[in-house]
Amino acid sequence: MTDAPAPMDSRFVSLDVVRGIAVMGILLMNIVAFSMPQAAYFTPIAYGGTVPPDIAAWATNFIFSDGKMRGLFSVLFGASMLLVIQRAEAKDESPALTHYSRMSWLLLFGALHAYAIWFGDILMLYAVIGSVAFFFRKMETHKLVVLGLILIVTQAILLGLVAGSIWMMREAALAPDADAELITQWQEFAAQFGAIPPDKLAETMAIHRGDYAGLLAHRLGPAFWDPIVGNLTASLETLGLMLLGMAGLKSGFLTGEWERARYARCAKIGYLIGLPLLAILAFLIIRSGFEPVTLFALDFAGQTLINPAVVLAHAALVLYWVQSSPGSALMARVAATGRAAFTNYLGTSIVCTMIFYGYGFGFFGELSRASIYIVVPGIWALMLLWSKAWLDRYRYGPLEWLWRSLARRELQPIRKK
Repeated sequence: MTDAPAPMDSRFVSLDVVRGIAVMGILLMNIVAFSMPQAAYFTPIAYGGTVPPDIAAWATNFIFSDGKMRGLFSVLFGASMLLVIQRAEAKDESPALTHYSRMSWLLLFGALHAYAIWFGDILMLYAVIGSVAFFFRKMETHKLVVLGLILIVTQAILLGLVAGSIWMMREAALAPDADAELITQWQEFAAQFGAIPPDKLAETMAIHRGDYAGLLAHRLGPAFWDPIVGNLTASLETLGLMLLGMAGLKSGFLTGEWERARYARCAKIGYLIGLPLLAILAFLIIRSGFEPVTLFALDFAGQTLINPAVVLAHAALVLYWVQSSPGSALMARVAATGRAAFTNYLGTSIVCTMIFYGYGFGFFGELSRASIYIVVPGIWALMLLWSKAWLDRYRYGPLEWLWRSLARRELQPIRKK
């Protein structure tokens, strides 16, 4: 069996390739949350080291990956969701029944992922927001773009207001006559976005280095609301990105129908706008010593506002590659990874938790921020190897097949003829 891809419709190859890059790229940030305490996701001050290589790893991810790969994943979800709805309509099937059946099962898969495997699930958010996005399916392309951007800007403004309230809380808590309860609130916030108190750190280490039963009890008990609350902070942004994805499908941007020079221009414009601004934010955060309020304001509000430009540029660059190297062996493997993105996303969680958690190899907290990236290429290689080998023989990835069968209420054919 050679690596040469079978002839495929270019519009589906383009979607699959971008989705493949997104599901691989999202690991660049998730690997931190797999291997270290949650606060380390935002700041190296919390855990993972503050020597130059660790700061460089944080800054590189902040500029190129943090929120961008998730954003790309969200855009592709919106496009794929609309494509499924359009196919249902073309077959005279109920688009609402098709869509909400898929979203209902996705919500269940997400809950199982969040509580049984890993807390950083995004599928529950996609199921809920995808249910809302359905109502915009017939909106014109330019209106989808405008509304999507309005939602993203609104999310950034709200997060900026939250940052302002946190700043006032800090100032009040640090005043000489500060109320004890207010001081406690500030300390709790600082522990989420700064140095972790020793007792809290010891507790986190014990939970993640312990057995599965103890970790599950923690998720279903004290940490039950963490996945839900975490997703709420990105709800408007996610809806906005999904609407941009729907616009990308309708306009032909995501289906590879634009000229290659146009993709090059989009990538250039997006990077010229986004990367310098993100580099400035990273510099300001580092200069502040990763001060919690500064970090929250620039990481959450600042990135939310700027990230869409880089998400657009990433997508355009990948689509430029699709048009520049049609039929390449590597592209065939990336496309297969994208076609099995659901399986690869959940599979990555299973593999990484087995590497880092106590019921597996127990490397949680053992590696520095820079050194955890030795794990990433190996997992990427697994995705690229198994996805194409599987899809050369079967129609869908394993979980894609299960999701499709459950949503359609009958077993779907999986073997290729």
